[in-house]
Amino acid sequence: MSKIYILHENDEWTDHLTERLEELDLPYELWHLDQGTLDLTSEPPEGIFYNRISASSHTRNHRYAPEFTEAVLAWLERHDRTIVNGSRALRLEVSKVNQYMALNQAGIRTPKTITAVGKENILDAARQLEMGSFITKHNRAGKGQGVQLFHSTEALREYLDSDSFEEPVDGITLIQQYIEAPEPYIVRHEFVGGTFVYGVKVDTSEGFELCPADACSIEDLYCPTDVEPQTPKAKFEVLENYRPSIVDDYERFLRENNIAVAGIEAIQDKEGRFYTYDVNTNTNYNSDAEAKAGTYGMLELAKYLGGLLQKSLV
Repeated sequence: MSKIYILHENDEWTDHLTERLEELDLPYELWHLDQGTLDLTSEPPEGIFYNRISASSHTRNHRYAPEFTEAVLAWLERHDRTIVNGSRALRLEVSKVNQYMALNQAGIRTPKTITAVGKENILDAARQLEMGSFITKHNRAGKGQGVQLFHSTEALREYLDSDSFEEPVDGITLIQQYIEAPEPYIVRHEFVGGTFVYGVKVDTSEGFELCPADACSIEDLYCPTDVEPQTPKAKFEVLENYRPSIVDDYERFLRENNIAVAGIEAIQDKEGRFYTYDVNTNTNYNSDAEAKAGTYGMLELAKYLGGLLQKSLV
């Protein structure tokens, strides 16, 4: 029987989707791709294949999940199966360098960024950036891993020489222009089927952990702003009547890169200019924010997958 196959490596991030699939009485099967075997001479089953592999898989001791998934996707693509977020999406998921090049190709502004391989070159890259404040981050990351804010190269030097320094899993560190927003928040733009669903305002006053999934939780070492929150407030807030013109650029970018499901994060500077800095093709949603707004990303995703499955049966 044809069904929806979910390619993933994290049960906690998949439960909300399977609940919606069951609610809609849609047949599905989970493929946990942390490890396994793949017979390249066999043929895949019929169905819809949705790739949810995350760049942060190595933080859950699933170091080679992206590589194994790339092999599985190549196999599926060879047999012309219907794939949601195929190999191109995976390539962008695990590399911010690839993200930025694709965004720039689409005419979308990203922060000025210099890459460095080798600890001794990170300091040189910061000097090349020639900016007072800057951010370091990992090329393959997720959940804010490796993101630090520095106001001087001397502070960076101290970090590099400390036990707190985090080595990137792929060896590539990004040194990036710090965009100072008038208020401490970013906006994450959610898309299903390549179409805009909603924008969620994310409070950054307590650090760089911006993953909206209920299961996400890491300790932040540095904060992106010196402004302290004055009153308790929700970290995630779905925005009403929100659709800036950049959403049209994002939808075109997703079409050009064959990405159906994504969360795209951007920040605005004091002049109101958007800087896009992350494309998350394994997007998650915050249940509290959605309940308050009455809109549900996983439900929309389940409906989308169900629609693809129905079309495949005709």
